[in-house]
Amino acid sequence: MERLSRFRLTLFIVLILVLFSVFFLRLYKLQLAPGDSYIAEKSDSITYQTTVEAARGNLLDRNGNVLVGNRASYNLIIINFVLFSSDEPNENLLKLLELCDELGIEYQTHFPVTPERPYSYDMDSLSQTWQNYFRTFLRYRDYDLDISASTLIKNLREAYKLPDEWTPEQVYKFISVRYELELRSVDGVGLENYTLASDVSAEALAAVMELGVPGVVVESTTVREYYTPYAAHLLGSIGQMDAQEWETYREKGYAMNSLIGKDGIEKAFEDYLHGQSGLKFTTVSSSGEVLEEYFKSVPEPGNNVELTIDIGLQGTAEKALESLILNLRENGVGRKQEGKDAEGGAVVVQQCKTGDILACASYPTYNLATFSEDFKALAEDEYKPLYNRALLAPYPPGSIYKMVTAIASIDFGGIGEYYPITDKGVYSYYADSGFEPVCYVWTSTGTTHGTIDMQQALQESCNYYFYECGRLTYNTYYAETGENPFDIVAKALGLGEPTGIELYEETGTRANAETKAELYEGDEAEWYGADVLQAVIGQSLNRFTPMQMVCYASTLANKGTRYAATFLSRVVSWDYQTLIEEHTPTVASTFEMSDEAIDCYTTGMQLVATKGTAAQYLADYPIPVACKTGTAQWQGVTIGSNTGSDHASFVLYAPADDPEIAIAVYVEKGAQGGNLANVCIPILDAYFSTSSKYETVAEENIAH
Repeated sequence: MERLSRFRLTLFIVLILVLFSVFFLRLYKLQLAPGDSYIAEKSDSITYQTTVEAARGNLLDRNGNVLVGNRASYNLIIINFVLFSSDEPNENLLKLLELCDELGIEYQTHFPVTPERPYSYDMDSLSQTWQNYFRTFLRYRDYDLDISASTLIKNLREAYKLPDEWTPEQVYKFISVRYELELRSVDGVGLENYTLASDVSAEALAAVMELGVPGVVVESTTVREYYTPYAAHLLGSIGQMDAQEWETYREKGYAMNSLIGKDGIEKAFEDYLHGQSGLKFTTVSSSGEVLEEYFKSVPEPGNNVELTIDIGLQGTAEKALESLILNLRENGVGRKQEGKDAEGGAVVVQQCKTGDILACASYPTYNLATFSEDFKALAEDEYKPLYNRALLAPYPPGSIYKMVTAIASIDFGGIGEYYPITDKGVYSYYADSGFEPVCYVWTSTGTTHGTIDMQQALQESCNYYFYECGRLTYNTYYAETGENPFDIVAKALGLGEPTGIELYEETGTRANAETKAELYEGDEAEWYGADVLQAVIGQSLNRFTPMQMVCYASTLANKGTRYAATFLSRVVSWDYQTLIEEHTPTVASTFEMSDEAIDCYTTGMQLVATKGTAAQYLADYPIPVACKTGTAQWQGVTIGSNTGSDHASFVLYAPADDPEIAIAVYVEKGAQGGNLANVCIPILDAYFSTSSKYETVAEENIAH
């Protein structure tokens, strides 16, 4: 009796241990790594996990207008276990694919074989990750890695037991999707259930579900929605990760199928916008009935990013720039009607005392909402609408550089702002070397500016004046210090320097001996007096982006204080209840200038607007403006051909006596810098109309 009791006790303990073992094994399987899509499987049910992407944060402008948000979307998912537990899975899958074709539902696969016979591989269209998956698939099926595409199709047709009456087109589309499904059953691949189609319309969704193919389920998600046609070059887009990006983002906890910012602000502020993905476990029966569903971790939406951009001002800037360039192409400008070959351009608006970018436009542009459909045409357009000229195009600045020359001449060359120089039209100092540059007015009219001082030279943009004071200043200062005085000032004012903007930018080059030595060899690498003359009027190797030009104008407005440019105003939580980060103005550099230098360029720039090269556009403007026009030779830096009209540049800040905003405009082959004031006037009108301190009447000031 005692032995029997002992046996029963032992049996009970063993039973308890077995039950615990089963329990812990089940628990262990439910806690496998996220890469393992299918967690547990019985003959009549399966448990799988799904990464649930969190809603991405919104992008808003400085006034709270939503620029990019999210809308509800639905994807079609295929669950292998259910599909292949059903009767006639091949026939069901083909019916599904043919209905998708009929409804216009696009489904994409990573099957690397071209659809037309004779079949061939198209591995270049795949990322390295998907190429590796394909090799894993071949090894799983014991196929040679160098198997031909035609043989692969033949083998898979036999393996999947496809009917002889199926057409080659039916066979191909079936195999391409069946490949995706089988790949998810291969050990070590770790892909989640196959997404057949994304963002399916409600009508198409209803038709597909009415077909009743086992294993086809609907999964809700969100997609990006664009609420503005403007700022396409800034806002950017999102997309699937490539292999290199996956290596970076996997360490941040991203799932392999996560969408990330690919360019623009979406990329720059990815860490703020991307939420925390959730993990959902689902148990389904072989018939597709959901037996259990729960979240191991709940998705957390991304934060909202409020930008410094004013979308109203952005729209005004884009329209004004487009209008000017199209008008140039049709009518040209001036007596010779130059500028009919105008190609593209950019305009940037910045708050002087904060560095905030209020508007940043590049023309031609595009619509983010239809970007995918339009991509081929955009990529082939001769005017390069995908190119963000504001941040990526380093241009020769032309005469807008002359404030650098004026400051350096006064503070390093000892030349006073009232120093008189007589313009003779042709500058003959280096005539013996065969170099005789001319003043623009001499070229166009055969006249000269006569005897003028530095303020008047800025007013009239007299090249001759700056040739002479540039040569004198350089020779004096370089002899004493071995340094280039103009390079010192240009660098301090932000030209050829990173602006601090969060998006990728080109920094360009400053014209100096070091830059020339880097770009040329032998005698061509030498820095000559002729190089100095070209540099001081904004030519030679000077190359700056419109973003740098507006920072330069702001720094002049601030009398030497340069703020880092920024698109970030603040970051708030997804529900707008918590402030995550708020941008504070950052001083990038300061430059001490004499009162005389400041008086010279501020007075000279105001004279440009009231009496000089921009007077016909701005003389009667109700708010005092300080500006400078520029015309630059193309010198091989245009987007299209290297012939035709000169480039045009323009910088401005206003009000002249208490600056609030700065504007920089650049137009490839725009011919005349003064004409670009027509881009600035609508921007000034829009900006100052929001303040009761100023009144503007746009109709009276726009040149026709």
